[in-house]
Amino acid sequence: MSIKRVVITGMGLVTPLGMGVSESWNALCAGKSGIGPITRFDATPYATKIAGEVKDFNPADFMSAKDANRATPFIAYAVAASRMAMEDSGLIVNGENAHRIGVFMGCGLGGLSFLEETTRIIEHKGPKRVSPFFIPMMIGNMAAGMISILFGAKGPNASMATACAAGTHAAGEAFKIIQSGRAEAMITGGVESVVSPTSVAGFNAMKALSTRNDAPEKASRPFDRDRDGFVIGEGAGILIFESLESAQRRGAHIYAEVVGYGMSGDAFHISAPSPDGEGMARCMAAAIEDAGITPGAVEYINAHGTSTPLNDLYETRAIKTVFKDHVRTLAVSSTKSMTGHLLGGAGGVETVFTALTLHQGILPPTINFENPGEECDLDYVPNTARKKAVEYAMTNSFGFGGTNACLVLKKFRP
Repeated sequence: MSIKRVVITGMGLVTPLGMGVSESWNALCAGKSGIGPITRFDATPYATKIAGEVKDFNPADFMSAKDANRATPFIAYAVAASRMAMEDSGLIVNGENAHRIGVFMGCGLGGLSFLEETTRIIEHKGPKRVSPFFIPMMIGNMAAGMISILFGAKGPNASMATACAAGTHAAGEAFKIIQSGRAEAMITGGVESVVSPTSVAGFNAMKALSTRNDAPEKASRPFDRDRDGFVIGEGAGILIFESLESAQRRGAHIYAEVVGYGMSGDAFHISAPSPDGEGMARCMAAAIEDAGITPGAVEYINAHGTSTPLNDLYETRAIKTVFKDHVRTLAVSSTKSMTGHLLGGAGGVETVFTALTLHQGILPPTINFENPGEECDLDYVPNTARKKAVEYAMTNSFGFGGTNACLVLKKFRP
């Protein structure tokens, strides 16, 4: 069986930076922050009062009023971004190809806010007032399910729930499904919407979130000496992965090629990364090996870069382990400095950004990088975007439970 080449033919974004790929990408390259005060609930008693919220979003713009009423925000964001991606790609699902087009999504916590709301209903009004749509509106795989239903995609359908690595794992598995010939196109990526009381309270209890409430736009500062935790964000990043044969047959526009996927487990701690990023390093090395290249071929990494003390330090150490002397010519940036951390949605959004880096020849910056953190001495593309033609780029995602995922993308050449 021949190995299929896999390319990216469509992309869609819903992020704290804006609606759509162009708006989000332009804001990213301009170094704008999407972080601001929390408006979803009264955050007065919380240690953290800031987040990267999606603004000016109307689900009825992307689905029927009936479906919009049954869609929690994470489902609605995923549907919106998938519609953008499908329109961008020009891919049409019909009776002839439906079984060859699938959906593979990543989502960490699903409809957590709806779970909170339903718990309040039970407490104040009783169990008989619970919506019959409660379960399907809450479960994490319903983003993939709704996308499949709306487009009639009858191919492989699944959802990853690997915390902050979910979107990248989903994209990696979609890549392998097409590469092996089990589908000719996949709608893939990640989504999350958990700017909610229990989520913020839980991450606060772990001391994981930034409490720089007086300057929200400065709060997410990956690799900086004064970082004090991540900023929670929300949104969706969806891509259309397609076999090269299918894309060329359709005359589709191609953004980049997907060439490598790695995954690993730390087997160390429920939330902290393994010492010195040992698991991260194995994951990056596996993706590079899968791509059939050497570490020296990679010119840019869209880092996991959460703005937490341990992640940024250990990811930097892991990059040095894998890339050795090449690390001094390698560009690394964290777009979470502008979007915040979208948890299960991060991998989808950051894969879109990585593909655009290759396609546009622009390295997005790490904003708020003012004083290098201890051992954080790489080229983090500080504060200002940079023009640079890149042949190979990597995107990293590392999640609680020690689950790691990395993708390698390549500038497309026929």
